[in-house]
Amino acid sequence: MDAPTRLDALGPFEARYIAFLETVTTLRPDLHRFCTRMTGSVMDGEDVVQEALFHAYRKLDTFDDTRPLKPWLFRIAHNRCIDFLRRRKVRQQAETAAMEPESVDAAEPVGRGLDRAIEHLVTALPPKERACVLLKDVFDYSLDEIAELVDSTVGGVKSALNRGRAKLALEATVPASSPPERAASPQLSRILQLYVDRFNRHDWDGIRELVSADARLEVADRFSGMFAKAPYFNNYARWPKPWRLAVGSVEGAPAVIIHFWEKDKWTPTSFIHFEVTDDRIVRITDYLHCSWTLTSATSVSPGEVS
Repeated sequence: MDAPTRLDALGPFEARYIAFLETVTTLRPDLHRFCTRMTGSVMDGEDVVQEALFHAYRKLDTFDDTRPLKPWLFRIAHNRCIDFLRRRKVRQQAETAAMEPESVDAAEPVGRGLDRAIEHLVTALPPKERACVLLKDVFDYSLDEIAELVDSTVGGVKSALNRGRAKLALEATVPASSPPERAASPQLSRILQLYVDRFNRHDWDGIRELVSADARLEVADRFSGMFAKAPYFNNYARWPKPWRLAVGSVEGAPAVIIHFWEKDKWTPTSFIHFEVTDDRIVRITDYLHCSWTLTSATSVSPGEVS
């Protein structure tokens, strides 16, 4: 990501920021769920959440602590999502949609029982409609609250809801499909399998042979910086639960799935994403501390752990 609020300069996150993240732990799954559906990706969604939370942390002195924290964070996250979509050139689609007539026949809500189905369909909507449908039909915010969150009016929110719901009613007649599998290249498959085999053996020197000297490491909520400077292996070696890695996929993209030993079986809990160039790993993004990323994925192939 290329946003100006990236956390690279922090290296290991400062203690006060970690304390702030601890205070919003219960809000993180909902924030990630919202951002994932806005961006269409669990990884992009978590990146946006990280940006939003860091921005919120820097602006804490402007927060009115007599008001609820959750709507304030959601508004920041929403604005970050819009920035993200603008960078992806989706803004033009949203502006085109905004030219549609404001008067649209009302459509009934798809139904609270179909929240997950709504989440998986909303990425077909322009950003404003997407946000309004998510905030109303999934997160159950009031029209007044949504208007404040998306910087609109109640009338504008009603219009966006009507348009979005009408489109979703048509989309709902088509069975939802899982994201297509993006087959890993032979090079990536080989490196991921070597990484998993060596990591499971605690062969840290063997892992270093797979990683570029200037590789970047991001451990969500903990560290962002150079791989060579991170206490990465020590943290895994000291982890209190038994763990194993396995090659799998998340939303069709190759990934390494983190499993914990729970209730007498290996349970997929989170994942690690890699970028590889010239037979070397150049970027590792580890979501060990953010288990909600896996539960928000539209499809997961967890691999086999023995």
